[in-house]
Amino acid sequence: MQLPDPVELGDLLEPFSRRGIDLGLDRLHQALAAGGHPEQRFPAVQVAGTNGKGSICTALGAILQAAGLKAGLYRSPHLISWCERIAIGDQWITADKLRSLLQRWQPLGQQHQLTPFELLTAAAMDHFAAAQVDLAVLEVGLGGRLDATTCHPNRPVLGIANIGLDHREHLGSTLEAIATEKAGIFHTGAVAFSAPQPDSVAQVLEQQAQQRGCQLHWVEPLAAEVPLGLAGSWQRSNAAVALAMAQELARQGWPISVQAMAQGLAQAQWSGRLQRRQWRGQPVLIDGAHNPPAAEGLRRELNELAPGQPRHWLLGIQRHKDGPAIVRALMAPGDRAWMVPIEGCRSWQAAELTIPGVHDSPSAEQALEQLWPAACEPVIAGSLYLLGQLWPTLEPPAEG
Repeated sequence: MQLPDPVELGDLLEPFSRRGIDLGLDRLHQALAAGGHPEQRFPAVQVAGTNGKGSICTALGAILQAAGLKAGLYRSPHLISWCERIAIGDQWITADKLRSLLQRWQPLGQQHQLTPFELLTAAAMDHFAAAQVDLAVLEVGLGGRLDATTCHPNRPVLGIANIGLDHREHLGSTLEAIATEKAGIFHTGAVAFSAPQPDSVAQVLEQQAQQRGCQLHWVEPLAAEVPLGLAGSWQRSNAAVALAMAQELARQGWPISVQAMAQGLAQAQWSGRLQRRQWRGQPVLIDGAHNPPAAEGLRRELNELAPGQPRHWLLGIQRHKDGPAIVRALMAPGDRAWMVPIEGCRSWQAAELTIPGVHDSPSAEQALEQLWPAACEPVIAGSLYLLGQLWPTLEPPAEG
């Protein structure tokens, strides 16, 4: 999947690290009202969760495109370009268009003290409204109850991806607290679909759905025979949510055929998610697993692909993540890993982890040179920001 070229937005978006996370709806509500309410000019669906929400959005977007609908896609984070966050069908927003929208929203952003994510959300709403999309697919950035995407007033169909322990500093220290925040997207009259969840999470979602007047349905992972464009066994749960959302949209009158659903699921692509690439002609597997649940899922997948085979890892993990838990989930006996710094981020170092087989490397390039020879494909993981940093050096796999 060809990614858009990088775009410099430093003069229009303050660094996320400077503002930090500042959840809330009032600022963006006021800015959107002052900007002419672009969010009121198209319906949307919304997806929350810890891991897989971007994949659900991608699969659903592919279904809508296969059905001939003009669908907007708003996802995060990006690998190499801010333009990856906003698309209509398979067309990324252009760099010039994104800069123009952000410039238009600058005065309102400053007046209402919008966060960078809120400013990007306003630009996305404006882009979709101007293009007269039939429908927009919105991925929650963080949480749900107070996420900027929840400002959209017309979200009749909702999706919930797997919920696990991540962003505890913002969402709460327990699964139940995190689930409550993510269930904040539920609202009266909406129909929601969730992948299987831990029992404590399922109970919270059921309670919140009942309290908020939202219908909640549970979906099981799709069978192995169903062709999927996204690799990984966990994508069968994500695809099941996307399919259920599409089926509900069809029940509500949207022209989405069974054939379009199958075609979309088979063609969906989302870079950096269990993807094969090459570095200097050597094969490497990449995945953005950046929290313990995602790391556990990746390890299970690798065990199925090559049971008992030791792996070599290149890992970069942001400091605010649970680095020790992520590395322990990824590593198996006989594995070796090299920890590298992520550009622009505070990162974990091997010396702090005290986990056997884990070493520090001063740079990603030096670590890459250590990955071969290996018993089977080395893996790069730990952060999508690391994948974005390395993306220009990686190539598509050799054909055949």
